[in-house]
Formats: sequence, structure tokens, C-alpha cells
Amino acid sequence: MKMTFRNLVSALAVVTFSQSYAQESPKYDYVEAFKPFFYTQTGTSTRSASGQPGYAYWQNAADYHLNVSLNEVNNEITGTAEIKYTNNSPDKLGFLWLQLDQNLFEKDSRGNAVVPMSGSRNGAHGEEFQGGYKIKSVKLDGKEVHYTITDTRMQIDLPSELKARGGVAKITIEYSFISPQYGSDRMGIQDSKNGKIFTMAQWYPRMCVYDDVMGWNTMPYLGASEFYLEYGDITANITVPASHYVVASGELLNAKEVYTKEENSRWEQARNSDKTVMIRPESEIGKDKQAGTKTWKFKIKQARDFAWASSAAFVLDAARINLPSGKKSLAISAYPAESGGEKAWGRSTEYTKAAIEHYSAKWYEFTYPAATNVAGNEGGMEYPGIVFCHMTSKGAGLWGVTDHEFGHNWFPMIVGSNERLFAWMDEGFNTFINELSTEAFNKGEYYQKKNVAQMGSFLMNDRFETMMTGPDNMKESSIGILAYFKPGVGLGVLRESILGPEKFDKAFRTYIQRWAFKHPTPWDFFHTMENVSGEELNWFWRGWFINKWKIDQAVKSVKYVNDDFKNGALITVENIGQLPMPTTVQVKFKDGTERTANIPIEVWKRNTEWTFRLDSAKEIDEVKLDPKSEIPDVNMTNNTWTSANAKP
Repeated sequence: MKMTFRNLVSALAVVTFSQSYAQESPKYDYVEAFKPFFYTQTGTSTRSASGQPGYAYWQNAADYHLNVSLNEVNNEITGTAEIKYTNNSPDKLGFLWLQLDQNLFEKDSRGNAVVPMSGSRNGAHGEEFQGGYKIKSVKLDGKEVHYTITDTRMQIDLPSELKARGGVAKITIEYSFISPQYGSDRMGIQDSKNGKIFTMAQWYPRMCVYDDVMGWNTMPYLGASEFYLEYGDITANITVPASHYVVASGELLNAKEVYTKEENSRWEQARNSDKTVMIRPESEIGKDKQAGTKTWKFKIKQARDFAWASSAAFVLDAARINLPSGKKSLAISAYPAESGGEKAWGRSTEYTKAAIEHYSAKWYEFTYPAATNVAGNEGGMEYPGIVFCHMTSKGAGLWGVTDHEFGHNWFPMIVGSNERLFAWMDEGFNTFINELSTEAFNKGEYYQKKNVAQMGSFLMNDRFETMMTGPDNMKESSIGILAYFKPGVGLGVLRESILGPEKFDKAFRTYIQRWAFKHPTPWDFFHTMENVSGEELNWFWRGWFINKWKIDQAVKSVKYVNDDFKNGALITVENIGQLPMPTTVQVKFKDGTERTANIPIEVWKRNTEWTFRLDSAKEIDEVKLDPKSEIPDVNMTNNTWTSANAKP
């Protein structure tokens, strides 16, 4: 999901710089920073201490066969969900839990109850309608079964326990609901000049995750925190007005039935073209005024969710995606005519193709047959193989949201972390990889290098909660910083200044490979990064992720040996803040030359300050820490010593 805080960050960093550091902060304690036993749990049969799945790792599976109909006049969805749930756990299960996320839009939902009077991006923005699921029937193996609905959860009582290690339950649920116009910035209905655009998500009952960490994960859906879902194969038959065009997660199975002969020919052109091919141009909108309905059939394999969009107003275009293995996928864009143009959605497919190809080459190959970008009323929201971005986005904004939402196909669509608890494991990781993809896109067309050093006081302001706080447990204004920006910056610091790109990239790829289509915890990530890189990083996890420690390093003094610069200099660097960092010291001489000294993290394991001798016969003009501005420091005024300001 895309947050809108990003444009404020640079300004806020400067504004809060002097304010936040005025607060008294604890001083550096090297014993506390590097104390042992950071990992409270050793390896288990399901999760190795090396960070990989254990020899007995298991997870349950959920396959779905979905039949759904759209009533365009009433904005109503009517469907049947057939679920095959496989219990691979070592436990017998006496009941099952499912998620009913549409119940967020019931008037008396818990999610509505936590919306403040000042408003929120979550919920239905004050729209009053009969929201939530209307459950017609729930059956187990064809027979009615007892169930209980509590807010956004359903518990099904089983007549007999579902056996461990392979037991299968077949559930059928008949349901309907009225779609909100604005569905918590994740789904909804957008008016356009040629008709409504329906972007449908959280639209069918989904299994809760049963795992080896928490058992059943049944946190209610309140709007802010996202999702935690099981993997499986999903087929969907989507019946809509005949004039509509449908795009969805996965592969379209009946293209010849729903597209004209000419449109099918254009699809074949697109599958073999690196340039965008128009499938349904604006000039053809409104010409096909068929009565009745059409059913569009889709299938996606090894996916944790399914979303779709439908409209008579769609312009459609597409191009081939080239994957490292030689396989091909398809970049698709669906948008209303008023969103078109080369400065806006006319470049959407180009952006989609570039993002998918970049992430596939650098981290892990894209696994779905298509990547579809849909223009709706969402700021930006991600689902397997399909994303929703706002129809008014254009230029750098459209690239940014497209790149971000498709980055989510790696986190959390491929690496299936628990977004309800650890938003930084998908939003933060994604924000980090977005920075690299934006730098790579079209020779940096939209790239602007950030001055990370200036962000310290903003990122480490005392008013923010810790990054490990769940999104439902932090101020809504903190989510953009703590779920997206701070973890993204942190991974950048880890890559550029602590491990180096080569070691970091190897470890990060290993993490993705190990946990593709599985359920990692933060500790699995921490273990993997340390084991693969070979570096002790508990001080970094402890300070940046677990706590909200500040970074503050300073040039304490510069003295010439025997008061003569020809004898060299003694430079003292101090670690004041609680979180240490490897330290880069740049020395500039008055003759215009310069030299750099690197102080490794190990120096700070037993020292609060460090003096080193610089062998030189030149007079020093300036000593500066972090010359590339890669470390966020809360007090940059003490980072530089100059001869002009030096006391006699």
C-alpha cells in the first residue's frame, strides 16, 4: 500500500532537526548496545537458528474455487466460495477460523469504532450503507455446520476434529455484500465519464493462518493493519454486465469467449512486444453495448489472495515482460480514458514492465502470468499479480505508486510475512527495494538521491513508537514513518554502510529464496542476514528495530602532535547516541587534498570515544564524519571540525 507521507519527509527532517535533539537522550552504553542473548529462542524443528525453515517446517494450505456476480446498479457482490483447507500441522483442529474483512464496513464494527472524529484513511469515509457480509449458508462437506461471527472473524465448529498432517476440510459459503464507494483505501467504486470502475478486494471469506508461532492468527481487521494469509491455488468465475471488461489476479482462461477476434489478435501481438500494444483503445469504448452478462474465468497458482476489477470504461493495453529464466509474463494496464496520455497512464504498462523485470533480475523471479495495473480510487494497493493505483496519478507519482505496489509482489505476496503484526516486513522492505528500482529505471528518470544524514532527528524523534509496534497499536500518523520510511532507510544503511552491497544483496536474496511462499518472522530475517553475511548485527536490530535509539556521533577534538601539524594529528571521535555505527572520517587538508579513515563497529564494543593518529605532514582544514551523508544523525552540528572555528 502506498502512503502519502513521502513528500513531507525532507521538509520535516529539517524542521524537526533542532527541536527533537533538544530533548535529553540517554548516553551511549556499549555493554547495553552489544549485550548477548538478543535471540531469546534457539532453533526449533520448524525454524532453524540459521534463519531458514527447520527440517519439520509446515504450513497449512487453502485452495479456493470462487463464483461471483456483480450487480452494477446496486453495487452488490453475490458469491459462493468453495474452500479446500488442508491441515498440515501436527495438531488436530476442533474448529476453523476465517476472515470476513468486509464486516469492517458494518456500522457497529470495531474498525468503525476506532475512527477518530478528525477522520482516517481507514473505513468507508463516513459513507452510510448496509455494509458487511450477508451469509446465506455455511456448509462442511455439503452439510450445514454451526458457525459464530465476531466482527471480522468467523469460527466454524467441526463435528469431528480435523486430523493432523493432511486432514482436509471442504467448506462452502454463500454470501453477498454491498461494496463501499471507498473501501478503506483498498477497494471500492470509482465513477468515470464512461461508467463505474469496480476494484474488488477482500471480497470473499478467507482462511485465517494457523502457524507454529501463534496457532490461530485471529486479530480483527481494523483497517490500518493489512493481511496474513495462507497459500493455495485459486480459480474465479466472475460474472459481470456484458459491456464490462474484467482484469484479475492470474491467467484469463477463456479469452476467446470474452474478447473479440480483433482483441485476441492484439493480445497475441502484446505477448511478443516489448513496446506497449493497445488492446482496447478509447475510440472503441461504448461501441459494444451487449445486453446480459459475461463470465470471465481466471486461475492463479500458489497465491495468498485474489483481486479483480471490472468496468465498461476500461482502456486496455499490454506488453511482454521478459524474465531471467527465459519465461515470459504480461504487463497489463486498465484505466479510464480521462487517465490516458503519455504524461499519465499511457506509460503505466512501461512502468509495470520495468518494475517487474528489475525485481525479477535482482531478487527473485516474478511467478505470475500477468502483472496488471488498474486505475481506481485507491491511493495504491497490492494483490497477487494485480494492483490498484489512483486514476489521477501521473509522471513521477504514477511511476512511484506503480513501482511500489508491484514491489509488494515480493513482499508480502512471495515472502508471506504477517502484515497484521509486522508491517515493516512488507512495507519497509518494499520501500527499500523501490529506491534501487527507481535509480535503475530509465537511467534515473525519476531518481533523486536522498540526504539520509539530515533525516536523523525526524526518524528518531521521541514522539514515534518503535518499529516493532503493530500498525493497529501506533498512531495513524506514525505508520508512514515506522512501517515504510524508517525500515526502508535502515535497510539502506545496512546495505551501504554496514555490510556493503555485495554481502547485503547475497543475504537478502537468500532470505527471499528461503521464505518464498512461506511465513517468516522478524527473527527469521535477522538470523538469515547474520548467518549469510557472517556479521554480528544484534546491536543494529536492537537499536533500529526493537528500540528507538538515536545515532549521534561527533568529532570531539583534533590536535596536532606536539602542536605541530608536520608531526601528524590525533583525532578523537565520540559516540554519544545509544546506537553505534561504523564511522567514516574524512580529513581535508589546506592544500586541497583529502584522506579518509574508517572506524569499524568493533571499536564501539568497548569504547565511548576513540582517538586515532593521522600520519601526515599537512595542515588540516576540516574533519568531517559521514562525508557521503549515508548515516542519519540526530545532531549534525557536531559532525564537523574546522580549523577556522578551532580554539587556540
